[in-house]
Amino acid sequence: MDNSSKARFQSLTGVRFIAVCLVFIYHNRKYWRDSLHPELIRLFNEFHVGVSLFFVLSGFLIAYTYEDKPLASGTAYLKYILVRCARILPLYWLILTIYYLDKSYGNFHFNLLTYSLAHGFSDVHNLEGIAQAWSLTVEMTFYILAPVLFFIKRKNLWLLLLAMLLLYGMFFGIGAIWQHWNTNPQRFFRPNQFLLLNTFPGRSSEFIVGMVLATAVQQKSNWLYQFRHKTTFGITAMFIVIYGIGWFQKDIYDHGYTHPIGMILAKTVLPISMAILLAGLMEEDTWLNKILGSKFLVLLGNASFAFYLVHISYVNLKIKDWYTFPDRNFILLWIISIILYQYVESPMYHFCRKQLNANKKSA
Repeated sequence: MDNSSKARFQSLTGVRFIAVCLVFIYHNRKYWRDSLHPELIRLFNEFHVGVSLFFVLSGFLIAYTYEDKPLASGTAYLKYILVRCARILPLYWLILTIYYLDKSYGNFHFNLLTYSLAHGFSDVHNLEGIAQAWSLTVEMTFYILAPVLFFIKRKNLWLLLLAMLLLYGMFFGIGAIWQHWNTNPQRFFRPNQFLLLNTFPGRSSEFIVGMVLATAVQQKSNWLYQFRHKTTFGITAMFIVIYGIGWFQKDIYDHGYTHPIGMILAKTVLPISMAILLAGLMEEDTWLNKILGSKFLVLLGNASFAFYLVHISYVNLKIKDWYTFPDRNFILLWIISIILYQYVESPMYHFCRKQLNANKKSA
């Protein structure tokens, strides 16, 4: 992106902070069930939608940034993939390796599935290693397919939706054939609910909504300017839909999004409301835009990936072995995340980008 685009999207970086905070609350809600009002717990039970917000945002940013560039040549596509890998894999691999080297946790049981993120295609293995990394499998699948998806969308949006149905059918078919062949004991690409909730084809509507928003912004579509108060409408609609999904919970230990109607809301109305919120943050001058675009929130947004990797599972469990603060280590985890971002994640990413650019020049 050029400098003007970066300035325009500062608040979207801050949105990543909001998204990861929703996920943090979701993963810690069990500690507050006895002290908070049941209706608040109903809402918290659906804060997993922070991941949905990440996916909508990812669909938008990748589509807006890359368009048809990765398909210009095989070399361009390879560089695009390597850049995306450089963004997420080094820090993930580092934390994963430390986990395996820890006798109290991974105990040297290194696993190629977790390093390759292929574990995210299995209902048995998808929470192994760094449990929350299942979503990285979804993200990487999108990265790999995104250039082709952009090409199909330019032809026809309905054709893209058909392609996603075919991809879902392919995943389902692979799982069914595997099941017939040897009972598929590791449950790769099975069962159906796993495909819907934990794989790219099942989550593709969130990315597609982000891609459609990118087209609207690039083409300066009229609705971006004629639809007033998008920020207010988007954030209000988002939380109303989240609460509405919660009405399908059987009890305070359940999720509404596993119910058919709750799932439909989560895959259609919810990402659309998120896209409207993102459009408002880009186009409207509001107090929320100013807060999310502030230097501090942008820093937290940049550190959100590190926070996502440490907020549950290995790193936070190690901290809890030492001490658990009343805030469930929220502040301490953010301090660790900022350090990881500034001194590990960002330097490694820029080093990889530098090496890729150097290889391109030498070639």
